[in-house]
Amino acid sequence: MELVRQGEALKRTEKMVDDMEEDLKTSQRHINSIKSVWGGILNYFKAKPEAKAAPEQLAAYQSSNKLQNALSESKEHETKYQQSHPNLRKLDTSGFGASAISSEYDEFTANQNGYPRNQQLRVVHQQLDDNLDEMSSGLSRLKNLGLGLQTEIDEQDSSLDNLLRKVDRMDGKITATNQQLKSLK
Repeated sequence: MELVRQGEALKRTEKMVDDMEEDLKTSQRHINSIKSVWGGILNYFKAKPEAKAAPEQLAAYQSSNKLQNALSESKEHETKYQQSHPNLRKLDTSGFGASAISSEYDEFTANQNGYPRNQQLRVVHQQLDDNLDEMSSGLSRLKNLGLGLQTEIDEQDSSLDNLLRKVDRMDGKITATNQQLKSLK
């Protein structure tokens, strides 16, 4: 799914920005050492930055729980849906249409469960009810998928805002570092 792929890309990008910030801190230490003797002495007595460990594997991206639940529920219902969908299986539709309707008006009266007494009409009404149940189930699946997608989009939107703040902060630091380097000439 494209949205999950984009979430993974956001997570990798945020990790790269964090790594760039660490590299910029190291660069700033070197610039301070070059600028003056006192900067070098100060850096000497400052706590040394931790040595970088081997590049850690980025944890697998986890989409929102709502989206994961909606996707798994949708996959469960997919086979059932394909088995019952009229276009995906051969159905006997000969009972539908004008041939199924009886001209005897007394047979149109309904019994206790709401279905007509006429057997052919009862079958048609039952089939319509079954079709409406399938439509309701499909719409429920689409609603859950939509809600899951909305949750994932909201989470990625907040990740983007966080990433933009980090990038803006990095841009300011890079600009300041470039100015320091130009003044060293």
